[in-house]
Amino acid sequence: MNRALVWFKTDLRLHDNETLIKAMSQYDEIIPVYCFDDNHFKTTNFGLKKTGSFRAQFLIESLIDLDCNLRKVGSGLVVVKGCPEIKLLELVKQYDVKKVFSKAEVAFEEIETQKKVEQALNNTNCNFETVSTNTLYHPDDLPFTLDKIPFIFTDFRKQVEAKSSVRKIFSKPTSINSPLIEAIELPTMEQLGLKSCVVDCRAAFNFIGGETEAQKRLKQYTFESKSISSYKHTRNGMIGVNYSSKFSAALSMGCLSAKDIYNEVKDYELKYGSNESTYWLIFELIWRDYFYFMMKKYPYQYFTKNGIKKPIPNQKSHNKIVFKKWINGQTDNDFVNANMLELKYTGFMSNRGRQNVASYLCHDLKLDWRYGAAYFEEQLIDYDVSSNWCNWAYIAGVGNNPRNNAVFNVEKQADEYDKNKSYRNLWLNQI
Repeated sequence: MNRALVWFKTDLRLHDNETLIKAMSQYDEIIPVYCFDDNHFKTTNFGLKKTGSFRAQFLIESLIDLDCNLRKVGSGLVVVKGCPEIKLLELVKQYDVKKVFSKAEVAFEEIETQKKVEQALNNTNCNFETVSTNTLYHPDDLPFTLDKIPFIFTDFRKQVEAKSSVRKIFSKPTSINSPLIEAIELPTMEQLGLKSCVVDCRAAFNFIGGETEAQKRLKQYTFESKSISSYKHTRNGMIGVNYSSKFSAALSMGCLSAKDIYNEVKDYELKYGSNESTYWLIFELIWRDYFYFMMKKYPYQYFTKNGIKKPIPNQKSHNKIVFKKWINGQTDNDFVNANMLELKYTGFMSNRGRQNVASYLCHDLKLDWRYGAAYFEEQLIDYDVSSNWCNWAYIAGVGNNPRNNAVFNVEKQADEYDKNKSYRNLWLNQI
């Protein structure tokens, strides 16, 4: 029996999963696998966990849902824990697998892991293939080569909108042939070296992992509440369920694809009409693509202090005490503090909040921006490697910002976006 192994990573869905469909088209039996990579739960060089409790809990929920959906179509999910190059090789030998399929990666550490797996398979009769599934626009459809990608986002957006098109979605498979797959066994939070999550009653949204919940949220935000029709005007909000789409966690874990969202928006526009708000959600997906492709061009540089530019002037040596106060919402700025407390207790923060706390760390505290990016990596439930590190580099002045930095007047921002102090009162007052 010809068998292929599909290595799920941040593509935890059946709908619009080209990696899965390609494997099914070429092989008789499919073995879906997820590996809890030990490196994802280590302490980084910044003294922070690479994956914190909020994202780990969302991941576990997403895997439970993926396994459930796989079993409905005759398959199931094999879960292993350890180094992928070791664990996947063991499965290849156990099941006599002929090819391993996985989504393509663009960031340095993920590429290194991918290379180790490929090298481990070199001495076997098993091949390795990657599929690009992460973006709205397929990399082969861009109107420029990677080395010619525009440095400025606006130039990138205008060219792809004018010359590229979004590919069709891959339908969810109705049946998958797999060997008998035992009941799923997932590591506990304790086994991952993490504490269990406690839901904070002040949280803007109750994020629940999995494709099933992601599809529900997609329908709720569009056709049910019609909140998408006012997205551009509410997206800078800070309190509540529908001021923004809250698709980010599902996107980051791949419970939704960017094309899923795009198609839903287009269907909505056909029924209710388009406006600047419906367009703006697609606009944000193009931003996400842009950072993904920039990371692909510079897979290592975005993780260095100088990013893709010259050294930052007037930057102090990193101060651990000041950094700790930033993390714990104990700075001299109440707006920054409120946002940092929301992040600490929920794993989430609004886009407006993220820009302000990042600017404050980089330009007011003048700390090493990479520590801020690393803390977001640990804490954010919707952490995405390209969006996170490229956004931080942008604000620090070592990324794609044409102005060399993005300094926010945090006091002015607080007056504009929290004029009645309702957000600050929510997070700074004891409950």
